[in-house]
Amino acid sequence: MLTGILAGGLGTRLSEETVVKPKPMVEIGGRPILWHIMKGYAAAGVSEFIVALGYKGEAIKDYFAEYNRRASSMTVDLRTGQVDLHAPPEEDWKVHLLDTGAETQTGGRILRMFDYAKGAPLMVTYGDGVTSLDMRRLLAFHRAHGRLATVTAVRPPARFGGLRIEGDRVVEFDEKPQIGEGWINGGFFVLNPEVARYIKGDHTIFEREPLEALAQDGELVAHRYDGFWQSMDTLRDKRLLETLWEQGKAPWKTW
Repeated sequence: MLTGILAGGLGTRLSEETVVKPKPMVEIGGRPILWHIMKGYAAAGVSEFIVALGYKGEAIKDYFAEYNRRASSMTVDLRTGQVDLHAPPEEDWKVHLLDTGAETQTGGRILRMFDYAKGAPLMVTYGDGVTSLDMRRLLAFHRAHGRLATVTAVRPPARFGGLRIEGDRVVEFDEKPQIGEGWINGGFFVLNPEVARYIKGDHTIFEREPLEALAQDGELVAHRYDGFWQSMDTLRDKRLLETLWEQGKAPWKTW
């Protein structure tokens, strides 16, 4: 199963970091969040990825082009210029890096992925969110329902601490409660190749007309997930993920 990652957005709400790098290259624990996302999929057996590039995509190209050297011990013969790697990285991934254009919308990027996948179904996600979801369960859910598209539905963490009060007494305090009602798009999809018919072109925002039409046609199902999910939209989100990683309490570390 190929996995596509949307990695071309501007990341304007994280401008403190994204002025010099694309959002998927913002680091958590010394590694780009893109790496964390890919490790989560790899834990479920995925080894081939399509990364749709746009804004500052060259930074992602450079990262993977130099991945083996960065991750390995090496010997450099200064006379001949020969470089010998002593311990190749444990990741056995094949990563396709697609230039999809800085102005292309999410639908257009997914359409390019389908062109590259040559008729294969795709697991697709954004390059800025992590989860403890087992992708094998998501894929099994999709196959069991037999529809064209599956979206992971999550309950986002609330921004402020929750209180349950009886009289004047606080009987329960939860610093990071989940929203009690409503589900949102968690950004982890499984898409059959027929989904490409719902995308008109580069200008198409996948989260609008295509998903709306799939829902109307009865071809979109939701995999509800109550486990850990966190997007990295703001500097506050980045700091939260960094803290969890540093404390050894990162729920998305399933590898």
